[in-house]
Amino acid sequence: MNIYESDKLLAEYLLFHYGTAEETLPFDFAPRNGLAYPVRCVTECLDASTLPPAARALDLGCAVGRSTFELARHAGEVIGIDFSQRFIEAAQILQSNGELPYRRTDEGELVTDLVARVPQEIDRTRVRFETGDAMRLRSDLGTFDIVLMANLIDRLSDPESCLERLPLLVRRHGQLIITSPYTWMEEFTPKERWLGGIQRDGRALTTLDGLRAALDDVFEFIEVRNLPFLIREHARKYQWSVAQASLWRRR
Repeated sequence: MNIYESDKLLAEYLLFHYGTAEETLPFDFAPRNGLAYPVRCVTECLDASTLPPAARALDLGCAVGRSTFELARHAGEVIGIDFSQRFIEAAQILQSNGELPYRRTDEGELVTDLVARVPQEIDRTRVRFETGDAMRLRSDLGTFDIVLMANLIDRLSDPESCLERLPLLVRRHGQLIITSPYTWMEEFTPKERWLGGIQRDGRALTTLDGLRAALDDVFEFIEVRNLPFLIREHARKYQWSVAQASLWRRR
C-alpha cells in the first residue's frame, strides 16, 4: 500500500498543514521555527509584488492543500495536484466545507479529535484540487504565473521528466518555487535518477547543481532560502528538517 494513502499519513499531514502551534508542539522549550511550513512556502518565497492582476497558480504535489489555499490570497485561480487520492479527497472536502475533522495520534491507541480549518478570509472558490502524476500531467492545464513544488522533487521516480514540463507550464516572467530537504531514497527514486547527493566525475553533485543543470537554460536562478519544517508523529516524536527553497523566474 502507498504510505500516502494511509490513515496515519493523512492525519499527520492534516496536522502538518492545518494544526495550530498548540496542537502541534505544546512544549515551550521546543524549536517553533518549523511550524506553518506550507504557509511559509508561500509567504517567504513568493514575490507577490510582480504578479499580474489575474494570476494563475499551480501547487504541484499539494498534499492536503494548505499551500494551495495560501496561494489563493495572491491568484485568482489556483490548481492543487497530488498523486494521493486520499490527500486530494481531504483537500476537496476542505475546499467545499472549509473544515475537516480528523484524529491526531498521541500515544499508542490514544488520540485527540481535531478539526482542520481553512482561514475564513481565504476565498475557497478560487481553488480546485485534482489527482495527477507530476511526471505525466494532463496536456490542457494551461500556463501559470506561479508554480510551487514543495517537498516533491525527491519523491518522484523520474524527477527530470517533471522538470522538463516546467517551461510549458510557467509563463514568461512567472515564478517557480521548489522546496525540498533532498532526502533521496531508492524506494522512491532509482539512484541513477537522483538529481544530486551523488558523486559524478570525481566531484560532489548537489541537488541544487542538478536543478540548475536542468533549468538554467529557461529559468533565471534568483536565490536559495532555508525553510525548517516540523512533522509530528505522536506526542513525543517529531521530524525536524530543513528544506532548501530555490527560487526561479521564467526568462
